[in-house]
Amino acid sequence: QVQLAESGGGLVQAGGSLRLSCAASGSIFNINAMAWYRRAPGKQRELVAIITSGERINYVDSVKGRFTISRGNAKNTVYLQMNILQPGDTAVYYCYARVEVAFGDSARDYWGQGTQVTVSS
Repeated sequence: QVQLAESGGGLVQAGGSLRLSCAASGSIFNINAMAWYRRAPGKQRELVAIITSGERINYVDSVKGRFTISRGNAKNTVYLQMNILQPGDTAVYYCYARVEVAFGDSARDYWGQGTQVTVSS
């Protein structure tokens, strides 16, 4: 099994910054991609940012220029630096990883439990 452990959420005023961290552990052969999703109250879950094993990166338009996704040197960690936070960024943020647990196995999706980010106006 693979576990994703998130940290770094909290309460911040508009214009402030937070950094989310996520570490993957367990039976991991290869991580194809890691990402951050969020679900705001009353809204569907949306992809915020994704980074692949080839370092391809994509962001949802609403966070471009404000958020930065990156991976740690060990490649089993992913970070989301969030700057110029706005009340509209308030949501539960979930870490996601697409993982091959063994050579030849199909990749599977794994999710963290989520961390709350609240931005006050």
